Amino acid sequence: MIAYDLQCVNGHAFEGWFEDRKAYLDQQKKGMIACPVCNDTSVSIIPSTFAIKSSQALQPKQSTAKDDRLTKAGKEIIDFVEKNFDDVGCDFAKEALKIHYGAAEPRNIRGVSTKEEEKVLKKEGIKFFKIPMPVPPDTDT
Repeated sequence: MIAYDLQCVNGHAFEGWFEDRKAYLDQQKKGMIACPVCNDTSVSIIPSTFAIKSSQALQPKQSTAKDDRLTKAGKEIIDFVEKNFDDVGCDFAKEALKIHYGAAEPRNIRGVSTKEEEKVLKKEGIKFFKIPMPVPPDTDT
């Protein structure tokens, strides 16, 4: 059995289990693999997010001055964004459009958007950029 991370053309990611690669290719050719969200059959394999650590990887890595500077710079960027941008969450595209068309006061905003929403923003001429932000640790434990 093999598990593949899959994605449809609409950007929905999901997992599929197959007997082997040939089984995946046969099912894909016949249009038998469909996105569980939108039922689209234009599906492809995407890189997996898991990794297997070797015993060598378990040994502590020696930090370099360059690593330390990059870590510090990353933390400074995250702190700046958190302090100077309003977090609008899933309403990022809506708020960006409101600001762009003058329905809301101009301000720095941050949040999340779908690939479809990003296409709309680009089409409307709204410039934005993506910064991967770390997920805060679970505080319930």
